[in-house]
Amino acid sequence: MTMELRIGWLYPTLMSTYGDRGNVICLQRRAQWRGFSVEIVALDQPAEASAFRQVDVIVGGGAQDRQQEIVMRDLRGAKAEALREQLEANTPGVFTCGSPQLLGHYYEPAQGQRIEGLGLLDLVSKHPGPQAKRCIGNVVFEITAEPLAQELRALTGESPIVIGFENHGGRTYLQSVAPLGKVSKGYGNNGEDGYEGAFYRQAIATYAHGPLLPKNPFIADWLLKKALERKYQTEVALAPLEDQLANQARAAMLKRLE
Repeated sequence: MTMELRIGWLYPTLMSTYGDRGNVICLQRRAQWRGFSVEIVALDQPAEASAFRQVDVIVGGGAQDRQQEIVMRDLRGAKAEALREQLEANTPGVFTCGSPQLLGHYYEPAQGQRIEGLGLLDLVSKHPGPQAKRCIGNVVFEITAEPLAQELRALTGESPIVIGFENHGGRTYLQSVAPLGKVSKGYGNNGEDGYEGAFYRQAIATYAHGPLLPKNPFIADWLLKKALERKYQTEVALAPLEDQLANQARAAMLKRLE
């Protein structure tokens, strides 16, 4: 039997400002190279709430303030509840930049009214104002959230160091939700507390673009493994892929950013 994977892509037109569609492509290719069947499902304005319940892994990208407002007007009611059910039921996902802001309690833009979020993640995001410096540049952090960090070490045999590129005006402040990792280079959530991202159940929230998954393929494999094991209720051992070029690129970037 060929295992099938349905990738839910949150608002692909409105929320792919910084090339985060690369995360979808990376998941798709790494699954197909292993012989899995893949379907990409657009979770956007025409989609019904039922579509949110039928995917195995969810990917969300970044957006500008105007696009975020459009998304939030659509992502209400039954759609919001379906997304909440998926995350609470341990559906894995990766949410970058604008997506975690939407999943939090609210986002205060540089100008205009507060954008109320879904409250799925216990965090808030605020833009300090139109004159404030943006958080732009390479970011490096070690994943510390458990059990994610332990599971990634089991997959790779080493500490999970993530390389990405951040470009955000808003600052995120965590409340009871666990940080994804500890920053060694860059700003992270807010440039103040040294933390980057958040981790809740099987959902990864981060400011790291890159896109994230091609730069850090071990995270893509963790998402695939979790999605397939949850769907088929059996342990899944992913066949290794030829990641030599990706590993060489990571090593070069880490050396450059030391």
